[in-house]
Amino acid sequence: MIRVLLVDDHRLLRAGLESLLTAVGDISVVASASDGAEAVAAAADLRPDVILMDLSMPGMGGVEATRAIVAADPSVAVVVLTSFSDRELVLDAVDAGAVGYLLKDAKPEELIRGVRAAADGESPIDSKVARTLLSRRTARSDDELTDREREVLRLVVRGLANKQIGRALGISERTVKAHLTRVFASIGVADRTQAALWAQRHGLGSTGS
Repeated sequence: MIRVLLVDDHRLLRAGLESLLTAVGDISVVASASDGAEAVAAAADLRPDVILMDLSMPGMGGVEATRAIVAADPSVAVVVLTSFSDRELVLDAVDAGAVGYLLKDAKPEELIRGVRAAADGESPIDSKVARTLLSRRTARSDDELTDREREVLRLVVRGLANKQIGRALGISERTVKAHLTRVFASIGVADRTQAALWAQRHGLGSTGS
């Protein structure tokens, strides 16, 4: 069972999400929170597998809450549930430790698939958000990546899974996933295949690059 915490300041949205997610059988909504402070407290008490996090909330916002939650428990998967109006905050949330981002107007099956993907250690990223972010990041060179992100990307090109990459670099699988999420956002791609192709085109396909 995938244990989910819902964080959004709109009561009706939280209720709708809870009805949608609990109806599928393998997802349980363990709690909901109306702001970042409540989310931090609930995450500490309940240790959910996945947190669907709104960004724009009164009081403590989603970026600050994500940073606090991930710092306390790196194993939790925070997925930003955003709208296009929040796109300026998405990269901040990724930098804070979010593993993916989905749109609030996503189809129900896309949202459910995203929750399951996050629970499985993947990074659900809405392609429309990725394209929007890409349009705002015109300098798509590997200069945007840290040395560690380049190392992770080279191992993705070699076909290694997150767990294998973690063993090779001496870091946790969750850390690998966080690095990949930042890589995807930085270079404007939506998945590992696109990232590997991008890396090969930019000469990052070998350990000597």
